[in-house]
Amino acid sequence: MHIHKIRRALLSVSDKTGLVPFAKALSDQGVALVSTGGTSAALKAAGLAVTDVADLTGFPAMMDGRVKTLHPAVHGGLLAIRGNAEHDAAAAKAGIQPIDLLVVNLYPFEATIANNAADDECIENIDVGGPAMIRAAAKNHDGVVVLVDAGDYAGVLAEMAAHAGGTTFGFRQRMAAKAYARTATYDAAISTWFAATLDDTAPDSGANHQAPKYRAFGGELAQELRYGENPHQIAAFYRSADRRIGVATATQHQGKELSYNNLNDTDAAFELVAEFDPTVPAVAIIKHANPCGVAIGATLKDAYLAALRCDSTSAFGGIIALNRAIDAEAATEITKIFTEVVIAPDATPDAKAIFAAKRNLRLLTTGGLPDPRAKGLMVRSLAGGLLVQSRDNAVVDDLELKVVTKRAPSAQELADLKFAFRVAKHVKSNAIVYVKAGATVGIGAGQMSRIDSARIAAWKSEEAAKACGAVEPLARGSVVASDAFFPFADGLLAAADAGATAVIQPGGSVRDDEVIAAADAKDLAMVFTGMRHFRH
Repeated sequence: MHIHKIRRALLSVSDKTGLVPFAKALSDQGVALVSTGGTSAALKAAGLAVTDVADLTGFPAMMDGRVKTLHPAVHGGLLAIRGNAEHDAAAAKAGIQPIDLLVVNLYPFEATIANNAADDECIENIDVGGPAMIRAAAKNHDGVVVLVDAGDYAGVLAEMAAHAGGTTFGFRQRMAAKAYARTATYDAAISTWFAATLDDTAPDSGANHQAPKYRAFGGELAQELRYGENPHQIAAFYRSADRRIGVATATQHQGKELSYNNLNDTDAAFELVAEFDPTVPAVAIIKHANPCGVAIGATLKDAYLAALRCDSTSAFGGIIALNRAIDAEAATEITKIFTEVVIAPDATPDAKAIFAAKRNLRLLTTGGLPDPRAKGLMVRSLAGGLLVQSRDNAVVDDLELKVVTKRAPSAQELADLKFAFRVAKHVKSNAIVYVKAGATVGIGAGQMSRIDSARIAAWKSEEAAKACGAVEPLARGSVVASDAFFPFADGLLAAADAGATAVIQPGGSVRDDEVIAAADAKDLAMVFTGMRHFRH
């Protein structure tokens, strides 16, 4: 089993949660304690005997604490191979004593950047000595235990209790693997911050932007999931250093734990509803990461009912996102059908009480909305690599819309066109979205040809009309948005046949003139955005 006894421990932690009782337990088992700075002060204040690392190295901490553990007396004690005659002789000659347990958690760099601290403060919170010690101890895990997580204090004490003050190789190996993952995640946060900082300040950022030669991404386990997209797949949810408001920062008030698909769909729903003015109640209903209904209204209840009307069949078992605190009225309506997850910035006590009657419903609150204009990265794995791109943070309100038809859209048509283009940004391509009076009335998603998406969206509007008892398809008198240009006039003509009176699309097709002529022939108003919103 390769048991190695712990006789000497070095403790240097930024987060002192559980430190004193853990150190006391070590001391009670005869383990000599060595420590640094604030950690040493905390242990001494608790009455524990501690050797300062400065006494070990013969050098006081210097340069504002930047240099204190980078010394052979520390790294030799961590890296010396136990039982190696040459290493033993070198250590004896230099007066270096072995260190059997290293306990380090790092300067809070991730928390510092999450608080939007100034660059100088971020730099000062980059730990140097800590990662160096962690890597040294992890490399020499054959004889050294390294702990980077206070959650493992109990584990090492249990190992010592079971093995006469020692630890097994298997335990040390697991802790070493965790340690390397921690330093990798830490360095990923630093390199990502640097890349973002350089991108923001470089004079040639944008069209002439150069991708970094090396990229690192990391995260901290937030939740082990029951399974992935399908039951035969294993999965977990990791939080990154990017503290974007959403599912990763939300508080869950009730219901079963979130599944892989719940998390994916809830993220899609909340990002969509955040596109709307928070002073106007907005609701998005999502199924399989696609919206099946989106609306604004005078109240959240009104917005929800209008969104539900678009496709009440698909909404069953869906995800509902709201852009303001949920009130009792909205909660009452939402609980009339089965819903997997509800997410909003907040919920009133009355709303929470109403949701509490639905034990399987998950209620999440976030305290705010994500900024749709904020920069960020999107990462997707593929065989042998990663695809990385900037977040699609373009907002239709910031675009210069160009009227390309003889007829310009009316004020109501223009408002609905912008609404439709907001939604189309969040629909899987090819995407066609019909909107009328601030509510979707037909959505066609994920088709290989744009005309098929237009036809499906029109059919959806017909089915929605039947479901709510309307005398004509809901798309009659609507406007339509396309996430990319119409390559031929057929898709636009299908929208006109469905009852659309105005169109918003990026433009840019070699057949734009043909499409514009077809719009004029049908007396449609059409605007070009100059920007595409593919989503795959």
